[in-house]
Amino acid sequence: MDATSPDPVRLPVTLRHHGGPPWVIAHRGASARRPENTLSAFLAAWHAGVVWVEADTQPTADGVPVLLHDRDLDRTTTGRGPVRAARRGDVARLTVRGWPGEWVPRLAELLAMLTPTRALLLELKGYHTSAQVRTVLGEIDEAGVTDRVLLQSFEVEVLRELHRADPDRPFGLLVTELDADPVARCRDLGAGYYHPSAGALLRRPDVVPALHAAGIGVACWTADDPGQWAALTGAGVDGIITNRPTELATWQRRR
Repeated sequence: MDATSPDPVRLPVTLRHHGGPPWVIAHRGASARRPENTLSAFLAAWHAGVVWVEADTQPTADGVPVLLHDRDLDRTTTGRGPVRAARRGDVARLTVRGWPGEWVPRLAELLAMLTPTRALLLELKGYHTSAQVRTVLGEIDEAGVTDRVLLQSFEVEVLRELHRADPDRPFGLLVTELDADPVARCRDLGAGYYHPSAGALLRRPDVVPALHAAGIGVACWTADDPGQWAALTGAGVDGIITNRPTELATWQRRR
């Protein structure tokens, strides 16, 4: 099965590829073509046949999870200042910089678009309190898509809070550089997935079979060129996060 052919039998989804090519994971949607973390970017990836999209969520001042990567609104929107200092109503009136008609979506809007053949890798961006973590979990559960959303974070304390809130919910640990013992690190946190940068993983590709032997999946970020795609595929990773999901899917089909 190639990465662009969703198989409903495999949903609820898993990021483990089980011998097939790595999953294509659209970084902030098809962000090389459409504005990042917008509904049109996610739709562009799904319409290209990709199953997985990746998004970032963080709360507004009044506790509403929205989709935004940066701490501040300045780079990607017509607003200014920290998103966590703005109320949802104020954020809703902004547009995406350079893209009239595009807006900062609520997490709930993206969750409503998930279908049995669409999946979401969702980063809890920055620090989240216990209440903020539980709000995200509540929105996922309320949308009825618990089996189609995999959470991840760089923030160890956020992951510990997530594990306390729902010990059975799988999640991934994001890292820039590899831990000395990735398997031990994942076991300590209860993480079922390990998500390093592509460069770090390729400096130590031997960690992939060790993680797999421990039942831990591996997805890498963010790889946009065929040389990295080939090396990561050869290393046996389960997923490749990319700004160019259509191109990666096409590259996989041609191999």
